[in-house]
Amino acid sequence: MADVHDQATRSRNMAAIRGADTKPEMIIRRGLHARGFRFRLHDRKLPGRPDLVLPKYGAVILVNGCFWHGHDCALFRWPKTREEFWREKIGGNIERDRKNRAALKSCDRRVAVIWECALKGKLRRDAGDIIDELTFWLSSGETELEIRGFR
Repeated sequence: MADVHDQATRSRNMAAIRGADTKPEMIIRRGLHARGFRFRLHDRKLPGRPDLVLPKYGAVILVNGCFWHGHDCALFRWPKTREEFWREKIGGNIERDRKNRAALKSCDRRVAVIWECALKGKLRRDAGDIIDELTFWLSSGETELEIRGFR
């Protein structure tokens, strides 16, 4: 199927997609802040510039979009046009995510990944339940957490 936009329009649309302060990220930020957690945003000193950094807990939280990070869920579908480009682009994102998580762990950071599908779509979870799970994880000794939508 051909793209419904010309190349310039598609380029403008894609450039407008936010990388920070996304709706799922804001839900997590507001929920944690309401529970008394304080954090830094997008710390450039850490690998991959994590979305939230909680120094007191030695933890970082990554809020990943399912499309851009190639998540295996209902919100992700490979584009039908320019397939080679998208496989290279998203594959590179997946590899970079893997390396950044490993680098964060080597910096003695605990890493939580929250997928967009946990907060959006038909299989989403209750935002309060996600914040509860994050709160529990932050106070536990667990090094990793992954939160995704219901299957």
